[in-house]
Amino acid sequence: MSWLLHRFLIGGIARGFLVGLCLLICWSVACAARAQEEGEPVMQPAAKEAATPNTESSAEPDAEPVSPAQRSYLMWMIEASGPFGAMIFVCSFVMVALIVMNLLELRRDNFLPASFLDAFEEHLSKRNYQAAYDTAKADESLVARVLVAGMAQLNSSYESAVEAMQTVGDEENQILEHRLSYLGLIGQLSPMLGLLGTVQGMIASFQVIATSATAPKPSELADGIATALFTTLEGLCVSIPAIIFFLFIRNRIARLMFEVSNVSDSMMKRFANSSAK
Repeated sequence: MSWLLHRFLIGGIARGFLVGLCLLICWSVACAARAQEEGEPVMQPAAKEAATPNTESSAEPDAEPVSPAQRSYLMWMIEASGPFGAMIFVCSFVMVALIVMNLLELRRDNFLPASFLDAFEEHLSKRNYQAAYDTAKADESLVARVLVAGMAQLNSSYESAVEAMQTVGDEENQILEHRLSYLGLIGQLSPMLGLLGTVQGMIASFQVIATSATAPKPSELADGIATALFTTLEGLCVSIPAIIFFLFIRNRIARLMFEVSNVSDSMMKRFANSSAK
């Protein structure tokens, strides 16, 4: 079951990065098309005079440019974030998938199901050791797999059984920690992507100031500043819940593994003492 979830996780991450790559390509194409539409050849003064008819109507003063339709907040955020926002969105998609998968995997029934413990306890009380072993082997919970590994080595010695149980527990703990490390990586990577967008936005704003012959208008600096602020906001909005769930899930793993270790050790001692008698 664990390897199946791990394989699904890797596939989800790969699909998430592919989605992010597609969004980045679409954003680049959209920006190129927009620049091509907005770019107009600058006419020379002589050409302008020749092209403009000398009429009384042309002597009217220049009208104020019509302001574009106000964009929605969401569209403004998407356009300002650019490729950095697309990468942060991919991180948020993977973060949600990791949180859901870890919470589903860390259910108590997957570690210490009450039905299995009651059945195993009943077989031990009746000294039906073969039935206890079969019950543990048929169950997929972690405590059952730990007990099966210990009972398989009990014929050698009790120390060998304890060592086999510890090996299974350590392997499962390593798998859970490895899966959880992706969530910690997202918690550290997201603000870095936001900071990268912040630096790029500030550079764009300073470039406008440096290349402008006169004092630039606030609207000319707004795009770079919006990129800087939106990417920082998006990176923090992904990083904060990722860190919170990372700590919560890590503590839950430690608590469940501790309970599994205590229960399996107690069951194995009773099994060894009963079988010896």
